[in-house]
This record gives sequence, structure tokens and C-alpha cells, in this order.
Amino acid sequence: MMIMSFSLFSQEVKKDTIDTEEINIIKAYTPKIKDAFKVKKEPQAGDDEINNKKSVEYSINSVPVASTFTPAKGKAKGVARKTKEHVYDNFASVGFGNYTTPKIELFLNSSSTRDNNFGALVNFHSSKGNVKDAVLNSNFMKGDLDVFYKNSSRDMDWKVNAGYNYQQQNWYGLPVGNVLTQTQIDAIDEKQVYNGFNFGGNIDYYDAFFKGAKADISVFTDSYKSAELHFLATPKFQFPISTEWLDTNFRVEYISGKMAQDYLTNTEKKYGFYNLGFTPNFKILRDDLTINLGANLVYSGATQNGDKSQFFIYPNVLASYELIQDVITVYANVTGDLQQHSYKNIVAINPFVSPTLSIGRTNEKYNAKLGTKGKLTSSVSFNIHASYKDENAKPLFTLNEDLTNTVTPNNYQYANSFGLVYDNVKTLGFFGELTLDISKELSLGGHANFNTYTTEFQNEAWNLPALKASVFGNYNTNKLAIGANLFYVGDRKDQYKDNSAFVPVLNEITAKSYVDLNLNLGYNFSNRLTAFINGNNLLSSNYDKFTNYKSQGIQVLGGIKYKFDL
Repeated sequence: MMIMSFSLFSQEVKKDTIDTEEINIIKAYTPKIKDAFKVKKEPQAGDDEINNKKSVEYSINSVPVASTFTPAKGKAKGVARKTKEHVYDNFASVGFGNYTTPKIELFLNSSSTRDNNFGALVNFHSSKGNVKDAVLNSNFMKGDLDVFYKNSSRDMDWKVNAGYNYQQQNWYGLPVGNVLTQTQIDAIDEKQVYNGFNFGGNIDYYDAFFKGAKADISVFTDSYKSAELHFLATPKFQFPISTEWLDTNFRVEYISGKMAQDYLTNTEKKYGFYNLGFTPNFKILRDDLTINLGANLVYSGATQNGDKSQFFIYPNVLASYELIQDVITVYANVTGDLQQHSYKNIVAINPFVSPTLSIGRTNEKYNAKLGTKGKLTSSVSFNIHASYKDENAKPLFTLNEDLTNTVTPNNYQYANSFGLVYDNVKTLGFFGELTLDISKELSLGGHANFNTYTTEFQNEAWNLPALKASVFGNYNTNKLAIGANLFYVGDRKDQYKDNSAFVPVLNEITAKSYVDLNLNLGYNFSNRLTAFINGNNLLSSNYDKFTNYKSQGIQVLGGIKYKFDL
């Protein structure tokens, strides 16, 4: 203002000649971020200010309130439980069927202290036979008596048992179209009687290296002066190695016996063997993998007939792996063993053998399996595997030759009994099994086993079927129990030497395949009393279980079972 005033007074006023113009200045905007910096100093707080707590005072103003409410006493809520069903220690079963077939079973069990119990089991079953087209008597009779005593403690259990077995079978299987006269038939005493005595026991330890042992000694005889003594003991040990276990099983076996005569002569036949076995097994357990690495070492000696003493080494390797936990498992096994045969075990398979057998051993060099098992659904389970087995000196049943016109025959020399031949056999097998648990009450299932045999000396694997299969069903409720079983056995080849003609002929024959249907029905009147009815061979197939040995037709047996306490 001073300058303007000064100009007014000191200068002559002139007209402004500068025009008004608008100037736009344009420049790109380039913002910048200033560098950040960290405060180096940390704020300090006094410990006293942090640790010191302010005192707080509370005050309650009590005001009485009138109420007429009275609380009720609480009661614990319980879960309703069903009454526990009583389990009876003893039972008796009595039945009777067509073909004049009584059947009795009795089990008695008691104890004198809380740590022991003792008892007995009795079985009896017989039949008049009456097999269709059988010329000779086809009766049979079986009886068993077993007694036992068992004691339990904190560290171990032990048990002793003894028994007697009686079995009567008849050699009624004369060849089809036999040319025997009635006089010759009447002269045949077809009855054979087997008697068995056994005594044994076992002991089991819980927390010890010695896990236990089992031993059994048996005497087996027949009505043709055959006799056999058999002893077998199997102790077991277990040792820890790091986080795994080493199981060791031992085998001590002795067998001695005689047959009163050979099939063609009256020469006495004796046999005797002893076997010492040692089987170490190292087990490896992982999350989904289980492996058993082991070997089976057996030394077998012979005491009769000049048989050789030999030492055998077999594999004992087993492995399984869960591909899908609790659903699919694959497994593979390679095992082997020396199988010691006995007169008693052979009769259990085929009671129509002659008392002239040659008892031996089978060298099962290896038995390999590869398969898988598991569940397709929660109610459908399966198991399938393929196997290959190599056996030396495997026993095969063959029909004995007919000596009707060559010598004065014994009762088993009319081609109505079986002998044994030994051969080296390789077996390729396939097995499949399927089980369906449709509900808690109903289950169905079945399995099939197909085998092909390769023999070294014999033309066929005599009396071994290529196919065996079965289908089963079970239905169980509190009152009703139903079980059904349909099984199939394929053709079997057999041979025998026919000496009835002027020139002996070696015949090869075929035992045809057969189907058998069995049905069991039980009804519970109470927890104690049950009525049952069993039907066998309901398709009335007149099949040969062994060559020339026809089975009975439809067999029906009914009875009752009663449970009780002593």
C-alpha cells in the first residue's frame, strides 16, 4: 500500500497496456514414498507399574426374598439291561432216525474250586446200514469216551485228558456184477473193529520264555492183530529280539507198529520212525505289513524195514500286506514239512482199508500260496488264492485186487478193501470263498477248490477229485436255527487188478461225481430244551463215497437236547 501510494504521488499516471492472459502449467504427477525408518528406542515401562495390582473391594447387599419353592431330591437315571442268559455247563442229546439209527451225546462238566474243572464227553452213533444193492452187511457203529481235568492259575493253565474210541465198519463194497456164489458170500465175515486209546495233556505259560507244550500218546489196534503206538510232543519257546519276537517250536515224534500180514502173503509187516524237528520263526510286525521268516528243520530216522534216515530243510515264510486297511489284504506263503502217516490217521480218512498197509512218510518239499482276502462291502467277505505243491511219496488209495480164484481169500480180499500206493505228486490248485452276512440272523456263503495233479509213476492221482465245492446257509433267531449245506465232489479215478479171469486184468474205473444236500433244523422251547431234526442226502443220490461203497439214501434223524447244571 505504501508503494502504491508513493507511485501515485511521484509518477504520472499512465494507462496499463499489459493484456490479461491465462497460462496453464502441466506437469506429470509423480508421487514418492518417503523411506520408512524404525524407531530404535523401545518404550520403557517400570516393573512396579506392571506388577502392582490395584486393590478391589467387593460388597454385597443381602436382601431376604420370600419363596415357597421346595427342590425335589434327584435320582440317578439307569439304562435298562436285558437279563443275562444263563450258560449251562452240561448237556445231553438223544436222537433216533431211519435205518435204525440211534445217536447219543453227553457232556458233563464240574469243578471243585474256582481254579479247576473236570468232565467227560460221550458220543455214540450206529446204523443198521441197509445200503441199496449191498450184498453184505453195511452196518456201522462208533463210540467215543473222553475225560479231562483242567487247572488254571495266574501264570499258567494245564490240562490232562484220556480217551477211548470204538469203531466198527464192514467191507460191504463188493465189485458191481460180482460172480460170487451164495456160498462164498455167506463165508465172508465183513466186520472190522478198530480200538483206540489215548492219553495226553498240554500246559500254557503266560509271561515266560517257555510258552507251553502239548503231548499225546496213543495206541491203535484192529480185530486182525494190527497194533500201533504213536507219541508226539510239541514244546514252544518265545524270545524277544529288539522290538520283535523269535518263536521256536520243537517236535519230538515216535511211531511203531505192525500189520499181521501182507496182502498177498501171511508175512508180518513192521514199521517204525522217529522225527526230531526244530522250527525257528522271526516275526516282523509293521503298520500294514506282517512277515514271518522261518525254516523247518527235521531229522527223520527209521527203525524197521531198512528205511533210510534223512535230514530235511523246509521253508517257512509267510507274509501279508494290507492294501486297504480292514478291506483288502494280499498274502503269500511258502512252507514245507515232513508228514508222518499212521494207521489211525489213515483209517480216519478211509475206514475200508485192509489191515495190510505200508505206513510211510511224505516229504512235502514246498507248498506255495499267493492270494488275497478282505471285504467287498461291510457284509461281503472273500478269500481267493492259487497254490502249487510238490510232494514226494504221497499216499493214494487204490482198490485191492481180487484174490477170489487164486488163494483162500481173507474177508477183505474180494476187491472190497483199499490199499496204499506212494507216488511223487505235484498239485496246482485254485481256491475261492465268498461269505455274505445279510443280517444278524441270516448268512450265506460257498467255496470251491479246483486241483490238477501230475504224477510220476501212477497213471492218475487215484481217488482224488479235481473239483470240490459247497454252498451253505444259516438262519438263527432266539427260537429257531436252520442250517443247509449243498456240496459237490467231482469224478475220481481208481484201479484194481481182477484175478477172477484166466488172465489177470488191470482195470481202471471211475467213481462218478455226486451232489449231497444236508439240512439241520432246531427249535428252542426254552433256554434248556431244544428239539432238532437233521436230514442228510436229501437228494437221495446213491453215490459212491469210495469205489463200490454206496451211501445210504435219504437219512432223517430227530431228537432233543437238554442243558443242565450239576
